Amino acid sequence: MADHYVSGGVARVSDEAPVPILKVRDDRWTPGGAANVAANIEALGGEAVLIGVTGDDETASHLRRSIGGLATHLLTDGQRRTTLKTRYMGGQHQMLRVDREDAHPIGPDVEERLILKTSALLPGAGALILSDYAKGVLTDRVISALIEEANRQGILVMVDPKRQEWRGYAGARLITPNRKELQLATGLSCDDDQACAEAAASASRLTGADILLTRSERGMSLFRRDHAPFHIAAEAREVFDVSGAGDTVVATLALGVAAGLDLTDAVRIANVAAGVVVGKRGTATVSRDELSRHLHLSPDQTFQNPIALGEAVRVREQWRRDGLTVGFTNGCFDIIHPGHVALIAHAAASCDRLIVALNTDASVKRLKGDSRPVQSQEARARVIDQMKGVSLVMFFDDDTPLSLIQALLPDLLIKGADYTEDQIVGADVVRNHGGQVLRVHLVEGQSTTRIIRDAGQGSP
Repeated sequence: MADHYVSGGVARVSDEAPVPILKVRDDRWTPGGAANVAANIEALGGEAVLIGVTGDDETASHLRRSIGGLATHLLTDGQRRTTLKTRYMGGQHQMLRVDREDAHPIGPDVEERLILKTSALLPGAGALILSDYAKGVLTDRVISALIEEANRQGILVMVDPKRQEWRGYAGARLITPNRKELQLATGLSCDDDQACAEAAASASRLTGADILLTRSERGMSLFRRDHAPFHIAAEAREVFDVSGAGDTVVATLALGVAAGLDLTDAVRIANVAAGVVVGKRGTATVSRDELSRHLHLSPDQTFQNPIALGEAVRVREQWRRDGLTVGFTNGCFDIIHPGHVALIAHAAASCDRLIVALNTDASVKRLKGDSRPVQSQEARARVIDQMKGVSLVMFFDDDTPLSLIQALLPDLLIKGADYTEDQIVGADVVRNHGGQVLRVHLVEGQSTTRIIRDAGQGSP
């Protein structure tokens, strides 16, 4: 399947209906479903072969282009539509998802071609992953034939299930449901560890497979026959997007087991990979270098806000290599008011990582007068650092942050709409670098100067 992201900003509500207006900035296509699993395997340094069925349509063409150099064997069925999920993104937030698909089962001739092609490619494989999105491609006949052939060749079979009926998965080594999928398949609740263990045991009796249960913020639980349950907490990271996170888990897990890791060790690594990918926007992959860094991260490799420019440049370069969109905004932020909160919230929602630069006390005094700032730069930095979505906080002593912008080269420069784009310091630097400038409408009647004036007059 193909994932299509249409992204932009929302500044007003339509006059035609009470709905937001999305001003589109860009759109992109990424591999989805089994194609995303294969892309994750390749990004981690493995070798993947993608096998599947598409329609004979424009979506299939977009999918093939998004896959790039991945080894593919995609059969064309002119009687069906290629599955397409289009997500409309307002900043960081998904506003709407539109699905176009044809989930009727493939015909007997396509089944036969799919079985023969997959069976011919199995020799030498470390694992067979069945990404069953219940879209009609993995029929009972196809699943049964492929599991039987893989077992005959001694190849591990993993299933990522979306269907409700699991009897057809009999013979698979590992099944990787989330809580909802396990509950639907077994008819049992999964509200706590004990309930999940009972549901997993029921699924294991039905299929003979071990169960790796993904539990969102609760991490993962591995249930193996004749073993005690193995629970692992979720990686503590800020979540931006869970799209495709299950695909990353399956890919990392399969690669680890195929490489000879014990299943519990492979689960630990897959859990770290999931923690990385949910910090990215949209359907994404995790690279081998990213995963290695997070597995070996030590306290002296972390940073603490406020951060020095040299360290900020190093972190920003790493974000660039990781494919993350970096935003930048600046200000005095002396007495935090609703306008500041709205600006930073909008800025954080528009990028993957947000850098906030604060005027030093000396800089504020030059700009605002001897009575300012009310709060020290250290106090202001502590407040900004605690705001949701802020990644880095740093100081600048000049009257403008131009030198920081030149050094960091953010992808997105965010300021209030009270500035025209020509008045925004660093706008030309960002645009020349291929970035964008975002002007955010401010909350009316909010200013630090007014708050101080009213307080001095004894206003309530």
